[in-house]
Amino acid sequence: MTSAKNVILAQKNKTSRKALWLAIAAGIPCFGVVAAFGVAPDTLVEKLQVERVVQEVALPPLTALGQTIEATYVNEVRIQRGDTVAALLARLNVDDPQAMDFLRRSQEARALTQLRPGRSIRAETNIDGELKRLDYLMPDGELLTIERTESGLSASQVTADLDAQPLMAAGTIRSSLFAATDAAGLPDAVAIQIAEIFSSQIDFHRDLRRGDRFAVVYEGLSHNGELVKTGRVLAVEFVNQGKSHQAVWFETADGGGSYYTPEGNSLRKAFLRSPLEFSRISSGFTNARFHPILKTWTAHRGIDYAAPTGTRVRTTADGVVAFAGWQNGYGNIIIVEHASKYRTYYAHLSAFAPGIRKGARVSQGDYIGNVGATGMATGPHLHYEFHINGVQHDPMKIALPEAQPITRQLRAAFEAQTLPRVHQLGLMQNVNVASLE
Repeated sequence: MTSAKNVILAQKNKTSRKALWLAIAAGIPCFGVVAAFGVAPDTLVEKLQVERVVQEVALPPLTALGQTIEATYVNEVRIQRGDTVAALLARLNVDDPQAMDFLRRSQEARALTQLRPGRSIRAETNIDGELKRLDYLMPDGELLTIERTESGLSASQVTADLDAQPLMAAGTIRSSLFAATDAAGLPDAVAIQIAEIFSSQIDFHRDLRRGDRFAVVYEGLSHNGELVKTGRVLAVEFVNQGKSHQAVWFETADGGGSYYTPEGNSLRKAFLRSPLEFSRISSGFTNARFHPILKTWTAHRGIDYAAPTGTRVRTTADGVVAFAGWQNGYGNIIIVEHASKYRTYYAHLSAFAPGIRKGARVSQGDYIGNVGATGMATGPHLHYEFHINGVQHDPMKIALPEAQPITRQLRAAFEAQTLPRVHQLGLMQNVNVASLE
């Protein structure tokens, strides 16, 4: 009997729904498309009373396999200028005198004092603010971790895994290369690389003009999305006095690499123009110069680079050290022989690099000594000479031999690797030009 009653009720409900849909369908031709149903005008609607009820509910403890799990709270903040360790811990909701004492006393945790504004620091605590773990990625790429174990707090440092990604920037010269790169947000390491890449084409001491511009694609090395440091310049264009100079980095399968023009011509010269990364010329190559010590007019058959004492000096080409020691007015000097007819001189040094002695082999760009004022020198500077078959030549004017271009076998790999970067340079230069108009 109950079953039959349920069947009758189901049929009634079905009939009621069917009647309702028929009524809706009948109304469509009269009123067009029905978009919504609302309350008719002048319909009385009682005002509902809303009451907010707040009640504290005790949460049950987290358990796993019958064991209670302590809740963990994670906070991450950005370091601000003027921050101290104590201020950071307060913002991280760390309320742990034992942890604060550990950070003061532990030698391993002293690296936490290297706080760089803008960097993030992350802490894990329990509900009472007791520190369980703290992670800080230091400026040198080391990851400092403070962790609580059964035996207490401990600190450790490991080299962070860094991910490389291309970054881009563009700028215009107003006064100097470094001022322009600073304005573009580029670190000095990238600016120095730009000067190095075009060192045989542009004299960054004398050739820069207001309105020169650059665009650069370079590596950004990050950890968990946070930029740690910059790497190699991947592509760069520098427009100097209206002439465009472009360079792209091409890395071979064996891990080697060099800079080329987009057409595949090598930018590497047999010799670098300058033995210093960046400095100014205080005295050029001339047949007649008034000597500041001898007080007579003499020939100056080299280039003097003014630089602070201790500035690192590099060899301008591959070679073998022919002499390293004291030599009269030159003071401490290194003479490097290249192939059979070239020699370079590096004089007035304050010190020699470790391992620099007669017979030592050096490669282009190697650190060989430090700027000083030994011998006949009125102040710290490097005296640099370039000899061909025993005759001094002006290293700023002589044509330097070039390396070999990309071979036919490497052409396809070269284009696949460099064309996207050349395209990125074009996009950046368009942005830079537009900003000047």
